[in-house]
Amino acid sequence: MASGFFAVLDDVATLLDDVATMSKVATKKTAGILGDDLAVNAEKASGFVSKREIPVLWAITKGSLLNKIIILPIAFLLSAFLPIAVTIILILGGLYLAYEGAEKIYEFIFPHYHEAPTIKEEAPSKKDILEMEKEKIKSAILTDFILSVEIVIIALGTVINEPLTTQIGVVTVVALLATVGVYGIVALIVRMDEFGLRLINLNEEDNSFSDKVGRFFVNALPIVIKSLAVIGTIALLLVSGGIFVHNVPFLHHIFPSIPSILLEFVIGLAVGFVVLLLVKGIKKIFKK
Repeated sequence: MASGFFAVLDDVATLLDDVATMSKVATKKTAGILGDDLAVNAEKASGFVSKREIPVLWAITKGSLLNKIIILPIAFLLSAFLPIAVTIILILGGLYLAYEGAEKIYEFIFPHYHEAPTIKEEAPSKKDILEMEKEKIKSAILTDFILSVEIVIIALGTVINEPLTTQIGVVTVVALLATVGVYGIVALIVRMDEFGLRLINLNEEDNSFSDKVGRFFVNALPIVIKSLAVIGTIALLLVSGGIFVHNVPFLHHIFPSIPSILLEFVIGLAVGFVVLLLVKGIKKIFKK
């Protein structure tokens, strides 16, 4: 009886060790999307009145957890009964990531100028502000759903040949880390300016040490968000290129002398611009 109990404990310990090891690998694979997720959510969670930033971020976080609850069982069912679907979804997700990265680069080189929004003479009412807040939260949760699908599928792709119990453990850990880690960092980022203002108002001196540190945090917020966007774009292309290199046999053996990170970036960029041209061509056809 005792030996059976210790055997179960040994199996559990082995499973946890496998989950921990594979979780590290899966987290590295999803790091690119996590970077983009961080940049997108930092942008969407900023721009609110200071006292509403944390409540809005909490609403988005709850929506993100609900997204994971919906996505995870579907992903595990596909892995158990139709594993080829995981690879197909993985490649489709890679196409989307490559397109998104290429589109950001295209918009940077050839910016699309939008018409200036009409400004109302009357200040928006509290009802209008809450309505705009709800719309922004819905948009953030929808974006999170798309990114969550990609994170879960990429994490699942790294352990697709492992037992189902290991898959469930690894992907669940990565999904929770994606939510808690990303939104925890976003909360710190969006409160940088508020923290800076508190340091500036800490004393009545004009140019004290706390004033300098406070101004640094206030001025750093937009720079951090822009930097995250750039890092996220590069990461998107690297992740998408890695998906193609590891799942398309032809690309896996092409240019063996080129460093893998450079090869993945170039393939991600090339595929992204091909998809971008196709999307723009289809849009023009439908407009006509």
